Amino acid sequence: MPPVLRAVPPVLLTCLLMTGCSSVELGTPTPSGTQNPAPGAPAGSGRAIAVGAGPQKHYTVQQQPAAGSCHYRLEHGEPLEDPACTPGAISPAVTQANLKSTICHKGRLHLRRASLRVCDGLNAASYGYTGSMGDAEYDHLISLQLGGDPNDSRNLWVEPADPGHGRGAGVNNKKDPVEMKLHTAVCKGQIPLAAAQQAIVTDWTTALTTLHLG
Repeated sequence: MPPVLRAVPPVLLTCLLMTGCSSVELGTPTPSGTQNPAPGAPAGSGRAIAVGAGPQKHYTVQQQPAAGSCHYRLEHGEPLEDPACTPGAISPAVTQANLKSTICHKGRLHLRRASLRVCDGLNAASYGYTGSMGDAEYDHLISLQLGGDPNDSRNLWVEPADPGHGRGAGVNNKKDPVEMKLHTAVCKGQIPLAAAQQAIVTDWTTALTTLHLG
């Protein structure tokens, strides 16, 4: 039976940034009505990643892909984003040259927390996401600690729990540890920032292996 799509009331948009929904139907990715990635700095050996607006004093809710137009893909037992809907976007405020004063500086937390002030339009309906908002995460594809844009809709998606994860068991997210290891490697100078960003948008489940970090 096809999942029932549920629109999220606008009143919830300011409080649901780091929450998610429960069950999800996995499918093959199909083209969506989202905007094409804007030209950005080349990341690794892959395509250029879009450049977003970066941290802002005030965030506005952005238009999301049409309901049901985005489809998860399953790789190595983990659900991944639809690259047509969520290709990723980087922040112009974070560059290889300023790492020590931005994401690698413990005192610059505002660069990582800026987007927590408002939700960028929960795109549960875009991904055909149903159920309670407790077992998944509204996630930045390129995390803020890796220079991901905080409020660009191309960098935000509803990350579901692993297949077989019990309903109501809470968030089951194996992507976060990968992001933390990549952040550490970037700040230690072991890998370039662009390489970490490219590895995430390509396939976060293979990012550490691809970069010889795990």
